Amino acid sequence: MFVWSKLTASRSADSWEERFADNTDGTLVITSFPGRKMVRLEFYSENQAPVKAAQKQYGGTTKRLKTQNWAAHASQTPPPVKVRDTFVVCAVKTDAEIEKARAKFPGREIIAVPADMAFGTGHHATTATVLRLLVDAAKPLQAGGKPWSMADLGCGSGILAIAAEKLGAKRVWGCDYDPAAVTISKENAERNGTLKARFTKVDVLKWEPKQTWDIVAANIFFDVLEAAFPQLVRSVAPGGVLMLSGILKSQAKACLAAGKRAGFVVEKVVTKGKWVTAMGTVK
Repeated sequence: MFVWSKLTASRSADSWEERFADNTDGTLVITSFPGRKMVRLEFYSENQAPVKAAQKQYGGTTKRLKTQNWAAHASQTPPPVKVRDTFVVCAVKTDAEIEKARAKFPGREIIAVPADMAFGTGHHATTATVLRLLVDAAKPLQAGGKPWSMADLGCGSGILAIAAEKLGAKRVWGCDYDPAAVTISKENAERNGTLKARFTKVDVLKWEPKQTWDIVAANIFFDVLEAAFPQLVRSVAPGGVLMLSGILKSQAKACLAAGKRAGFVVEKVVTKGKWVTAMGTVK
């Protein structure tokens, strides 16, 4: 059994039902959460192709399930993700759980991102890679002793913005096209005590940056990256760093070429599985 999943605003639930109404290759399940303005979409199929097709068309994530163990799947908690010698991303929610994680991983900052929404817990190759690059890029800024800033474009769960504030960023801003992501990011920022981080609903394709940041991370789909390169380049402060992710290996050459035309100077490319992440400066 395979499943495609995506978190979206609850007001769009009807439109998603219509999109999958004639799809006989699987079953769409929409889960709502009391007190939240979002729903989780899950499309189950015995075949991988329909699930991958949904991901290609709508984004989201896919995974293979063990059909003989549904109860375990429902209650499974993803393992902690260690980021350099700096962070451990844990799927914990309460203060007690966070304190327990701190005791288990002394000397590391805990980033608490609950897994109940299955939304940006740091396990995806793109998020994990950008987290590591963010730690690396923050070191010289920390050593310089001057205030620095970070923008998280396509914030998802807010994990990158939260990490930036924990690394010492004085001005942190994240945005996402999905209002549900903005809501979750705010909740996670409060949970992690990173109250300087601000999150806004923004469509980067229509965005006109009014200020710049020392580090800009854009972990979004390659076609959005290609279309938004002019805005991305303008959002980076002089001498700053731009990180790009969400790019499949098959898309990387064309995507990075578009970035180069816009003024992105690639300095490092990391390939993890089928995903490519690039880091560099701007002209």
